[in-house]
Amino acid sequence: MFTQLLNNTPWPSKVGTRTALGPMPGAGGTAAVAELAGLGRPLIVIVASSAEAQTLERELPLFLATDVPILTLPDWETLPYDHFSPHQDIVSQRLRTFFELPQLTDGIVILPITTAMLRTPPQHYIEGNTLDLSVGQTFDPEAFAAQLTLNGYRAVDTVFEHGEFAVRGALLDVFPMGSASPYRIDLFDDEVETLRTFDPDTQRTINRVERIKLMPAREFPM
Repeated sequence: MFTQLLNNTPWPSKVGTRTALGPMPGAGGTAAVAELAGLGRPLIVIVASSAEAQTLERELPLFLATDVPILTLPDWETLPYDHFSPHQDIVSQRLRTFFELPQLTDGIVILPITTAMLRTPPQHYIEGNTLDLSVGQTFDPEAFAAQLTLNGYRAVDTVFEHGEFAVRGALLDVFPMGSASPYRIDLFDDEVETLRTFDPDTQRTINRVERIKLMPAREFPM
């Protein structure tokens, strides 16, 4: 739809210059972003608000011809003088995006302008504090729980939200940041016997997996 327009557009060739396209009514802007995503390199899309970021994220799959990765870096949705922290689901999505960005060679990154003005966590902090766990691995529950606490996870009786973990004998439940579901770690003596995703509402098993990654539960070391 926009291929000819984009091919004939004089894109900026030096710092301090810019190119404007539009106005594009309705979902025209989303269609143009989808066309630009086919250029074979990461595309950063800065929008005016969190609501626009969510709308763009929902609409893009309808216009993309191929399975292009879409990452969203949401705003914290808190003010500088607020006395409460961003919601754990928001922090989870931000950490997942930060973790995947260095490996992104093709795809779309969506962020509100307010996010673009915030400091980002050091990449070495996220990578250095990400824990790998696989079936058959030797496992020390006490040391693992201590490491989770150091990384910002909260010990609870029952896991419901991102950033929580619970130890119950030979079972350890944890909801990693950036994960769609929590995991249940089943131990046999000092070894990981099974790793399973489960529904936090019903506590029932969904699937078995062979390996999981647990990113830190906060963006900056404390």
